[in-house]
Amino acid sequence: MMFKGQFRHTLDSKNRLIIPAKFRDGLGESFTVTKGLDGCLSIYTQDRWEAMISKISMIPGTKKEARMYLRVLTGNATDCTLDSQGRIQLPQFLVTQAHIEKNCVIVGVADHVEIWSEEQWDAYEDLASESIDSVAETLTEYLQ
Repeated sequence: MMFKGQFRHTLDSKNRLIIPAKFRDGLGESFTVTKGLDGCLSIYTQDRWEAMISKISMIPGTKKEARMYLRVLTGNATDCTLDSQGRIQLPQFLVTQAHIEKNCVIVGVADHVEIWSEEQWDAYEDLASESIDSVAETLTEYLQ
């Protein structure tokens, strides 16, 4: 499944967050949430998570950057399941890392889903929108 679109929801007092119905089927019964890049949280299906960890684990353990990335990725990971109302409960340490206070934006990013604090997402989207033309030009070689 390709995840796409963005949805605004609020985190409740118990750190529960509604996952949009559009994403629920694609995520499956259980999935992994971890610290993402650029200040968000990333949600991976079990298949995508296992494939990603397998690829990272193939990088020699002598590479400092590989050890660091694997430790941060797995050390901040938590397994999640949806409750009967389509919510997940995020651990406090991930909520804190993502600077989420109440309002969130849940974004489909092709092969995974991201959770952003509303303030950080709005700032990121403004910056990205301003430079999308130059970004597209720098990526042209990868898109052909």
